[in-house]
Amino acid sequence: MSYITIEKLHKKFGEITVLTEIDMQINKGEFITLLGPSGCGKSTILRILAGLTDASAGAIEIDGKNMMGVEPKKRQVGMVFQSYALFPNMTVYENVAFGLRMQKIAPAEIDNRVQEMLAIVRLTEKASSYPKELSGGQQQRVALARALIVRPKVLLLDEPLSALDAQIRKKLQVDLCHIQQQLEMTMILVTHDQEEAMAISDRIFVMNNGQIAQSGTPTEIYTRPKSEFVANFIGHYNVFTRQALEKMVGTALPVTGEKFAIRPEAIHLEQKNGEIGITGIAQHSLMSGNVIRTTFEGEGAFLMEQLHQREHKITIGQKYTCYVAKEDVVALS
Repeated sequence: MSYITIEKLHKKFGEITVLTEIDMQINKGEFITLLGPSGCGKSTILRILAGLTDASAGAIEIDGKNMMGVEPKKRQVGMVFQSYALFPNMTVYENVAFGLRMQKIAPAEIDNRVQEMLAIVRLTEKASSYPKELSGGQQQRVALARALIVRPKVLLLDEPLSALDAQIRKKLQVDLCHIQQQLEMTMILVTHDQEEAMAISDRIFVMNNGQIAQSGTPTEIYTRPKSEFVANFIGHYNVFTRQALEKMVGTALPVTGEKFAIRPEAIHLEQKNGEIGITGIAQHSLMSGNVIRTTFEGEGAFLMEQLHQREHKITIGQKYTCYVAKEDVVALS
């Protein structure tokens, strides 16, 4: 039985519909990501789950209990925002202990739980520091500890890492996964960063225009997008109509469908048995870390990605025939 159930969730602000027929089943201990562009409705779902925004229609259950109409403080739902919202006049210890003191927990238990939580987020040595004395990553870990210490049934994370620089963000992604697994906490993250979603999620719900475009594991979402929107949003997919792709390969396609997506890393220069050939002139290459992205122009444009290796050098202006396996030509709905 699902730990969190969302059925037919609908939300309108005046005449503007921001959520339509949202259905989700989330298991206890799962790390779920709501992924999509700004304005797609993902943060609105979090606010409705937290009780900060009322739904126009639909039903929400957490741990078998109907949440519609329940006050936020009675939902046992924690939330961490992009802004850390720490109390500047309180130490790290006092910030983390705040929720327990509001619950009038005994001082000895507060101390035990705060020390335990500071150890989990690796901030024990910063217990007496104030927020202004911490880095952005450390402040975010304090905010996370403050939300977790009250032991919520589910923790909601609204783009908590987006204000941090890339290196710190990647480190905190690892920390977040470790904490989630250690506490077996059900977490729902909102982000527009597809790499972040792929790195840390058990399952991803890709959203567009207030609806769920596709859901699945990171591997399922990445390797088998169901629509052109998902293919374009989730990576650097090449998307073709049947007519355009058949013109490029010079023959009828051995797969059904009217629109297709091909991952750029599935395209390569070495021919293997039964693969489809695509010919084009190399226009320009861009190195991104250990990956080289090359754009080709022929009967149509396509992008190829290779690992940065000496033997894979591409000469700009030269004509190449590139190849892709039939199973890597993904039909879109």
